[in-house]
Amino acid sequence: MPERPLTPRHDPDARGFASDNYAGIHPEVLAAIGTANGGHQISYGEDVYTEHLTEVFRTHFGERAEVFPVFNGTGANVVGLQSMTDRWESVICAATAHINVDECGAPEKVAGLKLLTVATPDGKLTPELVDTHAWGWGDEHRAQPRVVSFAESTELGTVYTVDEIAALVAHAHDHGMLAHLDGSRLANAAAALDVPLRALSTDVGVDVLSFGGTKSGLMFGEAVVVLNPDAARGIKYLRKAAMQLASKMRFVSVQFEALLSGDLWLRNARHANAMAALLAEKVADLDGVTLSRMPQANAVFAVLPVDVTERMQKRFRFYTWDESIGEVRWMTAFDTTEADIDAFATALAEELGAR
Repeated sequence: MPERPLTPRHDPDARGFASDNYAGIHPEVLAAIGTANGGHQISYGEDVYTEHLTEVFRTHFGERAEVFPVFNGTGANVVGLQSMTDRWESVICAATAHINVDECGAPEKVAGLKLLTVATPDGKLTPELVDTHAWGWGDEHRAQPRVVSFAESTELGTVYTVDEIAALVAHAHDHGMLAHLDGSRLANAAAALDVPLRALSTDVGVDVLSFGGTKSGLMFGEAVVVLNPDAARGIKYLRKAAMQLASKMRFVSVQFEALLSGDLWLRNARHANAMAALLAEKVADLDGVTLSRMPQANAVFAVLPVDVTERMQKRFRFYTWDESIGEVRWMTAFDTTEADIDAFATALAEELGAR
């Protein structure tokens, strides 16, 4: 007997505001996966799609760029940072950085490096803040500062300008350090600033970056992109040792080809950003809502009464960001619609009115 088709176990029209990772696969990416299916291709990255991927990435990041697809963002950060450091070296980052608070200690446990964290008012490092840890070279008792790692956009939804990144990277290089960019939402930042991807990376001297895929509409897959070959060592071995080498890599690579060969990355990012701006606009004047910072990319942060947050989370998924002040975070994605925003704002008004 033929197998019955699977019945969906969720409401395909349901939307949340917890993370852009909650979104499904963009239809153009899903179609690309189908294109790569069928027949046999050499495994572990020797397929024709992965071979072509370097050319695709170089159109955005320059002729020296080398790309290494991996499964997820933590893997990209771990492999990238490990390739830039020795066992006795350290990485300077914001205290709120994803590598510090959201990766279960993987950079330190797996990569074997030390994170030197800096408190920031807005999630953004500056040369002056870097200097709180940029010292002690030659002191055998201190983990040697080797890399400055920053995210664009940051975990607090803020966006570095091109000049801010240029100053930060130049400062790191002046100290003999390297610059690593966690670019899980680099597309959103570039769209917000209306600049090409290389303006925030290659053109300002970033050495290695993690490039996000899942938040931009991929099913799975991120990438380590080496912009300065002298800054990274042994990535192809480290990727395998970190369990980030996909056997059927063609299905990761073809997704990135769909995302980056045309303007899909930009369309998705612009839409997600626009939805965040619309969400902020819709809720800003509601009595009981305080926007803690205006959206710069696709994140909205607000302070709500705790009881309202608890009731709203039963209607829409989103995360509490800072329990001490009642701050929450709402994320928008490539598939967020104006109707989704209206439904959320209406529900929030109802819950605020029920207090």
